[in-house]
Order: sequence, then structure tokens, then C-alpha cells
Amino acid sequence: MNSQRPLLGFWTCVALVVGNSIGSGVFLLPASLAPFGLNSILAWGFTASGAIALAIVFARLSRAYPCAGGPYAYVHVAFGPLTAFIVAWGYWISIWVGNVSIATGAVSYVSPLFPWIAEQPGASALLTVALVWLLTLVNWYGIKASGWVQSVTTVLKILPLIAVAALGLLSVRTSSIEAAAQIPLSVSGVTAAATLTLWALLGLESATIPADKVANPARTIPLATMLGTVGTALICAVACTTVLLLVPPATLAKSNAPFVDLASQFWGLGAGKLVAVFAAISAFGALNGWILLQGELPRAMALRGEFPRIFARESVHNTPGFGLCFGSALATLLIVANYQKSMVSIFTFMILLSTTACLVLYALCSAALLRLQWTQQLGAARRGSVPLAVVGILATAYSLWAIVGAGTEAVVWGAALLVAGVPLFYWFRSSR
Repeated sequence: MNSQRPLLGFWTCVALVVGNSIGSGVFLLPASLAPFGLNSILAWGFTASGAIALAIVFARLSRAYPCAGGPYAYVHVAFGPLTAFIVAWGYWISIWVGNVSIATGAVSYVSPLFPWIAEQPGASALLTVALVWLLTLVNWYGIKASGWVQSVTTVLKILPLIAVAALGLLSVRTSSIEAAAQIPLSVSGVTAAATLTLWALLGLESATIPADKVANPARTIPLATMLGTVGTALICAVACTTVLLLVPPATLAKSNAPFVDLASQFWGLGAGKLVAVFAAISAFGALNGWILLQGELPRAMALRGEFPRIFARESVHNTPGFGLCFGSALATLLIVANYQKSMVSIFTFMILLSTTACLVLYALCSAALLRLQWTQQLGAARRGSVPLAVVGILATAYSLWAIVGAGTEAVVWGAALLVAGVPLFYWFRSSR
């Protein structure tokens, strides 16, 4: 790699982890958790523990193998090219499908401030498409531009979450807890709530994928992954719990913007509108980071000869221009399909598949850690650290539990998506 290329530094990698994990979903999460009461607090602890175990997995693997493609490279080393391709194929689909959801969330948050977005037929779809291509252009322009956008939007998106978390520490009283405690604690309640809280932490692997564009990746990526994951889990857990405890249950149950409701209740309507703007910025930043990965993952696969060669071709700005544009073109088609009311079910179906694909990647990366540790390909662990075998087993078990928690339909169709990658693997290899 040309040493003159700009590289991502430590704080930009942290911003990539935090920014990709905190999108638009966390701002809606308290309403989804409302039916579970205090079960959600236990769920956050369970989910944070699982996420930190996964972060240790990715940190250790990235220290041993600071390769472009991140999870794809780790599974490639542990289980061979076919397994790596199948996992990366499903994950790549999960990225551009998820980008549609993030872009849609960004537009929906600003629509109350600009009523014409909802009133004019096709306006929301047009703005969503424009947002996707604007950030595709930013990422095409260069890694430095993308990193700058990611850093700025990450700082802005955590400001309202930190403010809400501080409000919770100052304002939560016993009476607030008693209201939430009316819903009894149960294993099923914690499990259901933990399945929801997991979605707020997906993306913790983000810094590992553009590894060849990171300064000192063997050190930077592990530290950024750990700090970003712990910080995201703490901020999201405290902020969401604050909303759950301070917004009246009846209001929260039917809320479309729970953080906006809380800000309006304590700080006035102006603060509520400001939070809506920050939520849109949050989605904007997450979309930027995921579009970055949308081009970098197939580029890494193409460089190994396991994806069409054109995906490895770089623009004049040393970015995977074709991969960026191809993924955004697919996202655009899905946005247009979703605009037709009869196609909404297709969009929901694709989201279901993409979520399962992401969880399968987590499970196989955790299994890769176990295999590489068993074959002594990871090197010696640091003195005083938690045994890697224990971390690998916990992370694998957590990932498998999350897959089961996604439901039978998600597992069956997710498996079908991954199996569909087998003939593609041999086709790409034969036409190399």
C-alpha cells in the first residue's frame, strides 16, 4: 500500500465503532422495551456482557491478523475460503440492506420538522435515495473525508444520549422504579428484551474491516474496538433506561420518538425538536460508516480472487468506487421497492435475513478464535488476561443464543441466504 495514502487514526476508528453501532434504532428502542419493565435493565447487562465478549474476540483476532476484510479474513484463516465467502456474502448483503433502514430512519426523524416530506408523494423516498448517494460520494472522495464525517457525527450523536443519561442519574426516584417494577421479572422477559437491545450494539466489528487503511492496525483496531464497544453499551444502556423510567408508561407505549418525548417533558418543545435533529444526525453518521464498509468488504474479497475483480478496482482517490456505487445502487432499488406499499413485506423480509447473517458472522468469528487458539496460531496471550478459550466459548454461546432468539423464520431463511452463496463462490472462482 502506498505510504502516502491517508490512514484512519485511533479516534476515527473509535468513531467508526460507536457511530456504526448507534444509528437511528437506539432512539426508538425505549418504546420497544416498555412492555418489559425492569426486565430490560437485566437485558442490558446481559447484552453488554455478550457484546464485550465479542469485542475481545475481534480485538484479539485483529491483533493477530490485521488484514483487510476483518471478519472475512479471520474466518478465511480458520475455516478456509468457502466458509469465509459464505459468511462475508451474507454480511455484505446485511450491510446494504441495513443502509436502507438507516437512511429511512434519518428522513423519518426530520419529517415532523418539515411536513412537506410526508405530504408530498415520493418526497421521502427521493430524499432517502439522495442521502444514500450523498454519502456514497463522500466515501468515494476518500477515506479522510469519510473519517471526518464519521468523527463529527459521532460526537454530535452522543451528546443527547449523554444529556439524557445525566438526567437519569439526577432525576430517577424510587417512585419511577416502582412504576416499572409492576411488570414482573422473568427469564422470558429478559430474553425477549435482550434480543431487542442486541440490535443497538451491532457494528462493534466495524473498525476491523478497513484494516489496511488504519495506522498501526495491530494496536489501533483492538483498542478502538474495546473502547468503542464498552462506551456504546454504557451510554445506550443508561440513556434508554432513563427514558423507560421517566416517561409515563402510557405515553411510552405509543411513542414514535421516546427521546423527543422525554426532552419535551423536562426541557420544553424546543429541546424535543433539537433531539429529533440529533437523531437524524445519528442516522446520517451511521449510514456514512456502513457505506464505507459496503465498499471495503467486497474489495478485500476481490483482492483474494473470491469476488468479481471489478470490486477491487480503485478510484483516483484510492477508494473502491465500483463497490461503493454497486452497493448503493442495490440499496436504491430496495428503497424504490419499499416505496410501493405492496413491496413493504419484501423490505421487512430482507431486514430479517440481514440480521441473521450478521449474527452468523459473530458466531463463526468466535469459533475461529477457538480454532486458532487450539492450533496455537494466535500467539501467546498477555499475562493476566482472561483465557481466550473462555472468551471464545462465551462469545460463541452468546451468538448462537441470539440467532435462536431471532426466531425460526429468520434462521431458516438466513440459512437459505447463506447456502445461496455456495454456487456463487464456485462461479466467481472459476471465472477469475
